[in-house]
Amino acid sequence: MRVIVIADTHLRDGVAGRLPPPLLRALEGADLALHAGDVVTATALEELRALAPTRAVLGNNDHELHGLVPERLQLELSGLPVAMIHDSGQRAGREARLHRLFPAAALVVFGHSHVPLDAAGLGGQRLFNPGSPTQRRSQPRCSYGWLEIADGALRAHGIVEV
Repeated sequence: MRVIVIADTHLRDGVAGRLPPPLLRALEGADLALHAGDVVTATALEELRALAPTRAVLGNNDHELHGLVPERLQLELSGLPVAMIHDSGQRAGREARLHRLFPAAALVVFGHSHVPLDAAGLGGQRLFNPGSPTQRRSQPRCSYGWLEIADGALRAHGIVEV
């Protein structure tokens, strides 16, 4: 299963016109997209869903999406337990905090900071923040993430700068 991971797109309408072309191509070939919050509008979410099946969580700027997407999400992807939340909190203590929140998750996806992270957490967890494909903020480039999942395992993963 090929999964594209995005967060913090902060888009209103016209998603396809504002996302980087490499990300659009990746979404078109994806089995699933995970959006870790700050989609911003229901229209933008529907436009993403037209590109690839999309699961999202509520970000701090997703006022229009209250009641449409959950604050936290736990799902199984090809046998791999995955959790998603927008804001993982401060960097200090993040590993322990996410492990406490999602003890059964092998992979925890989050956003909010716009800072990409692909790192080991506690208890064998993988912590994954794709950064933002539209607002680099303090980062040198915008980014998104990808995952290859099969037979209950995260087979490959990475962050793509765009």
